[in-house]
Amino acid sequence: MPVRVYYEDTDASGIVYHANYLRFIERARTDVLRCAGLDHRRMMDAEDSTAFAVRQMDIRFHAPARLDDALEVRTRFTELRGARIRAAQSVWRGETLLFEAQVEVAVLDGAGRARRIPAFVRDALAAYVG
Repeated sequence: MPVRVYYEDTDASGIVYHANYLRFIERARTDVLRCAGLDHRRMMDAEDSTAFAVRQMDIRFHAPARLDDALEVRTRFTELRGARIRAAQSVWRGETLLFEAQVEVAVLDGAGRARRIPAFVRDALAAYVG
């Protein structure tokens, strides 16, 4: 997913503020779900509702992104098991790795309790696992 760094993304020195990398990767995960045919709103509004919540993150900063940089966020799912989904995400500027994260997401029902990954979610994400 392409991302452009805007003034609002940076700190006073023109470098991307560290928390904004989390925004970049959240949007990328959402876009991958959308590309896979999964609609958050429809899933939450369904009678058998399904939602996702970040449970854990392991993040590494390698190099800074700067104002007006053109970035690419790469997302791949590494595990679909039980009530959790794991993703490996990274932010690149050309061939330079800037940021990487291992993200664990809990799958929840409408009451906020953990639930097994529904078959339709597992099937939709199968092409993005690797």
